[in-house]
Amino acid sequence: MAQKKQPGIGLLTCLSLVTATMVGTGVYTSLGFQLVDLHSGFSILVLWSLGGLIALCGALSYAELAVAIPRSGGEYTYLSEIYHPAVGFMAAFISVIAGFAAPIALSAIAFGSYLQAAFPIFPAKAASILAVVLISMGHLRSLRLSELVQNGMTGLKFLLIALFLAIGFRNAALHPASLSIFLPTAYSLPELLSPPAGIALIFVLYAYSGWNAASYLAGEVRDRQRTVGRSLVIGTVIVTLLYVSLNAIFLTAAPANELRGVLNVGSVAATRLLGPIGGRIMSGMIGLGLLASISAMIWAGPRVTQCVGEDYRVFAELGRLSKDGIPVRATLAQLFLVLILISTGSFESILLYAQVPLLLCLVLGVAGVCVLRKRAASLEHQTDPTGFRCPMFPLPPLLFIFCTLGALLYSALKQPGITLAGLATMILPLLVHPWIASREKD
Repeated sequence: MAQKKQPGIGLLTCLSLVTATMVGTGVYTSLGFQLVDLHSGFSILVLWSLGGLIALCGALSYAELAVAIPRSGGEYTYLSEIYHPAVGFMAAFISVIAGFAAPIALSAIAFGSYLQAAFPIFPAKAASILAVVLISMGHLRSLRLSELVQNGMTGLKFLLIALFLAIGFRNAALHPASLSIFLPTAYSLPELLSPPAGIALIFVLYAYSGWNAASYLAGEVRDRQRTVGRSLVIGTVIVTLLYVSLNAIFLTAAPANELRGVLNVGSVAATRLLGPIGGRIMSGMIGLGLLASISAMIWAGPRVTQCVGEDYRVFAELGRLSKDGIPVRATLAQLFLVLILISTGSFESILLYAQVPLLLCLVLGVAGVCVLRKRAASLEHQTDPTGFRCPMFPLPPLLFIFCTLGALLYSALKQPGITLAGLATMILPLLVHPWIASREKD
């Protein structure tokens, strides 16, 4: 007799969430900002490769956390259980604003830019707002519908990327001299050690953000002991290969002066590869692909707010679920924040502001693996051998922490005001938490 299939999300959907969340705005926008201060193609590809290694180290660490703490909520759940509920509350506050609302707004802004490049008649900001509203409404229908839509949109997205890669590789093969941009030069190493490289790495890490997406829905995953960890690691490796390839194609397709400071670098590269009409078509296709990233984040984000609502009576309304198990109020609250950011913020300022608290929360989460290992050793507790264990421990978490803090230090040197604003965003929930906790005792 065939075994009945467990309810919940499977490996394919977890992979879809991880890859769709990661492959989006960052890879189609970051290069233009990086080229403002960096001039070596070798340096840029090294930074994108380093970003992939850092993300993989984080994914390996979170894969173990997902086994040890198998509940939805991501950093909120992990930091609450590992450190203190106040730290977890801070992480939830950061996740809601910097982890999801800001990236959704950034992806929507990029979508509007690419759509306008394809069809100038469409106002960019109006298209951005309409996209997040329609997708949010779609995710309020049912979990099964969300799963089908997410898998379908992600499949379309990677089909478009495959087409872009094929065109780009063909162009590089026809013009092998363009590959000389990737040869190291005398100023490549000084560039990599300069503060502007730290800012460029912040943009890279933003592009890789989302490698932890499956952890936000861990409680809804089938066979979570294996599935969550596998999706995080496999998805990160796939995305790293795609990112390095796409940036190599952008750099060989168009001169650096045409890409420098441009938000929609994909449109510039596509126009160079395919001509004006082909460029507009490809811009539209990239815009459609960005919808998969927006959808993935809109789906995963409210699960953090839901967990906060379940744990704190003050936010109980946000934790309520519909009869289909969907956090409707949390989804609508997220939509409200996204619309405010789209209406009031610029792309670069939103990105740099959001990355500071978000990366620091990820550092605390990855460090949590070391904390749990130490506790297990002191209690002489043997971890479940069937669960995922971070290989080469403690090298991956230590590498993630060292590289991320290094990038943030460079960012603080170059943009101290934005860094302080990000730190203030972390301090505020820590100050408010004692009052909220006291209300729970009333």
